[in-house]
Order: sequence, then structure tokens, then C-alpha cells
Amino acid sequence: MPQDIESSEQTDRRTRRSRVRRRAVGFLTTDTTAWVGGFVAAAWTRYEFQLPPGQLGRAAAVGAVAAVVHVAVAALRRLYSGRHPLGSLQEVQGVAGTAIATAAIVLLGLLPSHDRPVPASTPLVGGALALLFMLGARFAYRHRRDLAMRPDVRSSTPVLLFGMGDAGQELLRAMLSDPRGRYLPVGALDDDPDKHDLRIRGVRVLGGRRDVVSAVRRTGATTVIFSVANAEAALIREIREATLQTGAAFKVLPPVRDLVDHRITVTDVRDVQISDLLGRRQVVGDLPVRGNSLTGRRILVTGAGGSIGSELCRQVMKADPGELMMLDRDESALHSLQMSLAGRAMLDGPELILADLRDDEGIRRIIRERRPEIIFHAAALKHLTLLQRHPGEAVMTNVWGTLSVLDACRDVAKFVNISTDKAADPISVLGYSKRITERLTAHAASRFPGTFLSVRFGNVLSSRGSVVTAFQRQIEAGKPLTVTHPEVTRYLMTVQEAVHLVLQAAEIGRDGEALVLDMGEPVRIADLAKQMAEQASSSVPIVYTGLRPGEKLHEDLLGTGEIDTRPFHPLVSHVAVPALDPMEVGGLDPYAEPAKVVEQLALLCAQPVGPVLDGPLGVPLSSH
Repeated sequence: MPQDIESSEQTDRRTRRSRVRRRAVGFLTTDTTAWVGGFVAAAWTRYEFQLPPGQLGRAAAVGAVAAVVHVAVAALRRLYSGRHPLGSLQEVQGVAGTAIATAAIVLLGLLPSHDRPVPASTPLVGGALALLFMLGARFAYRHRRDLAMRPDVRSSTPVLLFGMGDAGQELLRAMLSDPRGRYLPVGALDDDPDKHDLRIRGVRVLGGRRDVVSAVRRTGATTVIFSVANAEAALIREIREATLQTGAAFKVLPPVRDLVDHRITVTDVRDVQISDLLGRRQVVGDLPVRGNSLTGRRILVTGAGGSIGSELCRQVMKADPGELMMLDRDESALHSLQMSLAGRAMLDGPELILADLRDDEGIRRIIRERRPEIIFHAAALKHLTLLQRHPGEAVMTNVWGTLSVLDACRDVAKFVNISTDKAADPISVLGYSKRITERLTAHAASRFPGTFLSVRFGNVLSSRGSVVTAFQRQIEAGKPLTVTHPEVTRYLMTVQEAVHLVLQAAEIGRDGEALVLDMGEPVRIADLAKQMAEQASSSVPIVYTGLRPGEKLHEDLLGTGEIDTRPFHPLVSHVAVPALDPMEVGGLDPYAEPAKVVEQLALLCAQPVGPVLDGPLGVPLSSH
């Protein structure tokens, strides 16, 4: 098999070399003809189209000499080696430089002679004509080749591109250089009036945003591709609505932040997502993260099979860690995670750890034996309404489970606890339990040598159990979309933003802090429901059910008395978190009446900072 691959590669190399040689011979012949023809034409015009006897032959002979000089100069400059793309600015410069040098050499050879075979102006005029002919031949060849590279009109989809900036033009180039491509650009639109009526790579710019309908009808395009980099959601919605009015399909090019690792290709074009239509600015691209802070380190991710944990593992893997340990109690989630990372899921590697946060001794043993240097703690129960009915589960998993991990982290360099905006002035069991984990993490920061901090962010789009996922399932089932209140708002962010903030926190976070991302304006859930209903293939009603216990009408990012300071980045707030003595949570009784458990959790969130223990962090977990 390796021999077949090597043989195929050798064949490809021979084919490429043969193609370069044929092209070089063709252009060499063309250039020779250009010099002879240019000198003849120059002499002919010099004598006003009435050549003296023998002048034609002398002009052709000098032109041939010029052609020989041109070949010599071109060989020195490697003009015919194929090192410059055909028709590129570099090749134009190479041809022009060679022609100027050739004309100068021939002119210098003629000037000392009193009996010149051709007028002294012939090298200048003939060289200019020869250069014009040579460039014309190359552009004609390039144009013919470009036409051959276009997608087949019979099998491709005619598309209209909206946006002819850098991203749009790069996408256009990609489409026009794939003969088997599925999209054939038949027109373009751009709001820049200076681009109207221009032809970019042969594709005409037909107008701006108000011309979508007329341009689709004029060109016969069946798809409009939105190719504006980092556009406002309002513009995406406007173009989408105009497109759907014509019956054409609407697709988008992902934001530039999603394309930083590669050049834009046709495969990047995708269907519009709800995150594209939201009225909020995505800020993940504005938060630089240095991957080398994770390179070579032993890293543990708890809750690795969840939405945040799995994306966190994927991003950590790109930083080339020394070892990535992925812990979860859900074996199916670990199976899916390994499949997404490695393309297979044998479940036989040491990187997967099946364990439960409630197993205090097991968690201690794992951390003691595997010795992680950095821990990202993403494991938690997160469904607000369910935890409101079963607060004891939040105590055992979110509170005591986090305490089990913290208590085993005496030698960890960094610990990042993933929290939620519901921990700011909490009124729900979820908010209470996550606020307590923030305070326990702050206590660990005061006792252990490593850096211990929390990250607080809002609802994650398309995560398991998120509002978007719930709406999608309701639409698929033909059910109404259920919204609690017409005015309810939430802070929304993509999973990439959430994970980026976690990685950012590992770099700039300080002991005992909670880091909060500036997520822009909150989004009305009713507006989100309307956007998704409009994308549905059939009519979908929206039903308002009323706020449930523990739910806020509007979430807060910062709690009462928390001071917003942004010392390192204008989009990341650093909030001081008061420490909570772990002995205090030992008195929680998860088996008490739910109302009693909720009351105990609320008291722990509200109480002032207790005394700091002189001994190591932790409460005897047997009391749990």
C-alpha cells in the first residue's frame, strides 16, 4: 500500500513537471514571435508603412537577436520555471522586467554603430509592443484556464453572493476554481456603492441590500449566500427575509472567527443558525488565548461528556497537553466524546475516567494517582426547575461533589470552577448551589498554593437542555413553543464563547475571583422563539406558561455589592468572591424536606464570611 501511494505521488510530480515544461515551451515560442513581430511593427511604423528595401529582413533579424537576449535574461531570472502563478502580479513584474532589460541591452548594442540595421527607436517601441503581446498571450491563457475551472453550469446551483469584501471575494475565488463545485456564482450584491456594476472575477455586482429580489429574478439564482464577515444580526435577518420572499434558499458563510485556522472554501458555506440571527455581538474572537499555557500540562476535565466539557476537551487537545484526562459518570457521553476526538471509541484508554463526584474517596484516589496540574471543573446538575423540586441532589452533586474535588487539590496549579449567572443574587436551588461552589473555591484559594477561581456565564446556545434545543425538539414534534413570560430575557452565548472564557480564565484569573464575560445585551426569549418559528417549515404557535419557582424575569451578571473591575481585558469582569468555610456545608441535610434544604442553601449564600480554618481545607466528608 505505501508503495502504491509513493508511485502515485511520483506520477503526479512527473505530470506537473511535464505540464510546466509544455507551458514553458509554449510561452517561449510566443515570446520569440512577440520580439520579432514587435521589431518589425516598430520599423514599419517608423517608416510610415513604407519600408526601404531590406529593412523588413533587418528588423526581423534584430528582433530575433532580441528574442535570444530575452531568453538569456529570462533564464537568469527563472521566468519560465513556473515559480510565479500564471497571470499573477509577480509574473507580470517578471515579464516586464525581462522585457525592459532586453530592450535596454539591444539599444545599448545599437547606439555605438553609425550604420544601424534598424532605427534607434526600434528597441524601445518594439520592446513595448513585444511586452504588450506577451502579457496579452498570458492573460488570454489565464482567462481560458479560469473558464475551464468554473463549475459546470449543468450540474451546479446558481448562487447570488451578498457581500464582496475580503471574505466574499475569497469565497468567490474558491467557487470559480473548482470545476466539480456545487455552486456557480451568477451575480453579487454589496452595500458599497463604489462596487456597483463592477465585475469581480467576471461576476457583476448588481446592487445592494434593496436589490435582493430583483437580482434573484434577473439572474435565476436559486440560493443566496450571505458572505459578510462579522455582520450584525439585523442585516442577516433582513437579507434572509428578502431571500425567502423570492423562494430562493438562504445560506451563510461563518464568521471570520470560525475560519481563522484555514482559508475560506466552499465547504464552509452552511445553513443559517439561530446564533447568526440573534441581536448580540459575539466577542469570542476578541479574547486572545495563548495555547502554550496548556501545552505539556496534565489536565483534568470533570463533566467531560457534557456540552461545555466536551468542547473544552476539544479545545484543550489543540494546545497539545501532556495528558488530557476526561472524567464523567455518563459512559455513553464518554463514548461520544472519544468518538468525536479520535474518530473511534474503543473506551480502553487511560484518558477516559468513569467516576461520580459523589464518590469522595474515589475522586481523591483519582486525583492523587493521576496528579493533574490543571483542573477544569464542569461537572454539575444544571436544570433549574428539576433541582428546585429535588434540592438534595444539588447538595450532593453540586456542593459536596465540588468540595470533594477541591479537597483533593492541594497540589494542583490551577483550578477553574465553572459557575453560572444564576449565582449572582441567587433565588433558585441551582443558583444557590453554584454560588456556594464559588465561595468554596475562594476558600481553597486562601488555603492552597495553586490558583483557584470561578467562571460565570449565561445560557449556552444549543447545549443539551438549552432553550434552543428545547425549541428545536418542540418544532420537530409539531408542538407549540413554550415561553415562560413575554418579557423574560436571558444572556446567551455560544459554546465556543463559553469555553473560550474558561480558557481565558485559566490565564488571567486570580485567586478567589469569579470571572464574568461581557455578553452584551440580554435576549428576549420570545424573540428567540419567533426567530425559530419563522425558520420552521410549518406554522408554529407560541404559548406562554408563566415563570416557574426559582426563575427570574431578568438575569444578573453581577450580584449586589459586587464591584465590576476589568484589569486585564475590557470584556472580562473580575469579581471578588467571599470565602465560605467548608465546615458550614457539612450541616446540610439533603434528605430533609425540600423547603428546608432550600432555606439552608439560601442561608449559606447570604451569610458573611466565616472564620478561616487553620488546618487543611475540608470537612470530614463522612458527615455528608
